[in-house]
Amino acid sequence: MTPISIRYKQELYSIAQGLVGLAVLVLVLAGIGGTIYKVISPEGWLAQAFGRSLSAGAAALGSLALVGGLAWFSRSWGDVSRRTLVSDFLIYGFAAAGFLYLAQVWTRGGL
Repeated sequence: MTPISIRYKQELYSIAQGLVGLAVLVLVLAGIGGTIYKVISPEGWLAQAFGRSLSAGAAALGSLALVGGLAWFSRSWGDVSRRTLVSDFLIYGFAAAGFLYLAQVWTRGGL
């Protein structure tokens, strides 16, 4: 094989790896966004857990605390040297949730 064909295969592999990484990123972002929406929506998990007795201000405060907690927890996700099995499960769990949310939007037209 010539060096050009080897280089061509390496470039194709890099492009494919980048596209897979982009797909995982989109799924993780859809999973996180869909989960936040499911928590704070008027028909969401927070409203189901507490019924209508919980005021809108307390629900908003609780959802802000949840978003802040997720942001604090996600600080170490980008550092490859500090990745653990738990963070891998969280990332791929959110990717799976994102796939389910996108499939639900595709089939039903909404969450």
